[in-house]
Amino acid sequence: MKLTSKTTIGEIVADDFKTAAIFTKFHIDFCCKGHRTIEEVCKKRDIEESVLIEHIEKARSSSANQSFDYKSWSADMIADYITKTHHKYIEEKSPIILQYLDKLCGVHGAIHPELHEIHTIFSKSYLDLTTHMKREELVVFPFIKRMKIAHSKGTELETPPFLSIENPILTLKEDHLTEGERFRRIAALTNNFTPPIESCNTYKAAFAMLEEFDKDLKKHIHLENNILFPKAIELEKTFEKVS
Repeated sequence: MKLTSKTTIGEIVADDFKTAAIFTKFHIDFCCKGHRTIEEVCKKRDIEESVLIEHIEKARSSSANQSFDYKSWSADMIADYITKTHHKYIEEKSPIILQYLDKLCGVHGAIHPELHEIHTIFSKSYLDLTTHMKREELVVFPFIKRMKIAHSKGTELETPPFLSIENPILTLKEDHLTEGERFRRIAALTNNFTPPIESCNTYKAAFAMLEEFDKDLKKHIHLENNILFPKAIELEKTFEKVS
């Protein structure tokens, strides 16, 4: 892929996930707002386009931190991967993080009142992500798999209750924006996940887990917004709807 000022951030990360680290370094949202171009984000962040492009090219040419070529995967394969990897991660890690935050609020909440807001935000995030993931696992992902099977067999595809895959995708992407805002707030409240100097091991562990959760969620959203959803929309376009 040749980079230009009109290349979108989502396209760049979809082509090579190693570039995600560069956008994180420059505080550029590559998952929820991946539709923005290099030109747009550079103006927003007051960055020289040539400087950002140079960093991106170095990341792309690096042999370190090789990742899967998700862009080459089929839509149903990506959906399975997201369910088994990222959905499972949220289900397993969220209760543990909440336990740590419960303890921190009880022990340090009076001196560090921001812990209570962090707890509230993360609790809402977990609740909403659970609903979000069920919508994907029970409705959207199964339809993607049916499309893939029908496409492979050359059979017709019945029109789903939501009429077009683009309709639930729009809702899912709105959810992603909400989570992006929530974790930007958590990052601000935690000083980018940096515990106080005098903090105990529980404090350090909680912030480390929040940071890891944030990174995993960014990749999760990127895979859906910039790779899976476009593939699903294109796949749907190959069918003539029948009643």
